[in-house]
Amino acid sequence: MAASIGVAAEVYYSLELLRGNRVPTHLHTWRSAVAGRMGADTLPLTSLIPTRGPGLDLLALTGDVPSLDHAVDNLLHAPVSQLRREIEYLDFRPGQLPWARRVAEGDRDALRELAKALRACHRLTVEPYWDRGRSELVALSTRSASLMLEGGVDLLLRSVCAPQVRWRPPVLEAPYPRRVDVHLEGRGLVITPTVFSKHPVSFLWDPLDTAQPPRLTVPALRRPLTGTGAAESDGATVRNLESLLGRTRAAALRVTAEGCTTSELARRLNVTAAAASQHATVLRDTGLITTSRRGGSVLHLITPLGLALLWTGALTQP
Repeated sequence: MAASIGVAAEVYYSLELLRGNRVPTHLHTWRSAVAGRMGADTLPLTSLIPTRGPGLDLLALTGDVPSLDHAVDNLLHAPVSQLRREIEYLDFRPGQLPWARRVAEGDRDALRELAKALRACHRLTVEPYWDRGRSELVALSTRSASLMLEGGVDLLLRSVCAPQVRWRPPVLEAPYPRRVDVHLEGRGLVITPTVFSKHPVSFLWDPLDTAQPPRLTVPALRRPLTGTGAAESDGATVRNLESLLGRTRAAALRVTAEGCTTSELARRLNVTAAAASQHATVLRDTGLITTSRRGGSVLHLITPLGLALLWTGALTQP
């Protein structure tokens, strides 16, 4: 069970929703608020949404990382062979083909423009709504863990988005554009919750990549998605969290819920890298976050205990 599909994929899914005609009911309010706000700074990414057929696979290009900085770094360093593979067969408008070819050939300026547009789209379509979206992802993960404890994998699979998904041991039936049998051959299956996917359920599978396990994406939202920026958040919860951890350290815990490097944590907190590292050490030593090395960076991620501290109502009690 993955924590999420990754920040870049969620951004792209949100753009597909804005482009399409059919939007799930719980996203109507979100779309009304966001529609029409796309500008020139978002065009390098929105222009890469094909006229029909499958869309750009940002999940493959950036990974399922929760940190936007990490996703951008992965995009900027994607191999040319992978860029070509993900882009060359998409159905673009004739006017967009020259731009798509520049990206597919790994043109450095084109990739920087694309990365800048990814950030711009994230600010408009995802970031203002991510507090609510993340809480729904956490709630789904909690429900799934409870199902696993109660009845194992069998109960979990029987509970995944019926009737679109049917578990008939040893076969899991899920929606796909054509009828095909996929044999896992020991790779496993990753069940991935999403906030902005245009499909209620989708099966993501690359027949040319035998190393990566297939994914089954399932919707996390159960109520309308509305903006939950700092001004709209639960003030009592924030104040009590700050009383427990201190203002800066509480802010650090909230930042790690999205995943972040030490440099990104320092920037978001407006402190030095050494101070950010110290805050991360304290949170890690108390079991609220984990720290791992990803390439040349150190990535901090919140733990289930840290999430419980953020999202349970216990903090609002006197």
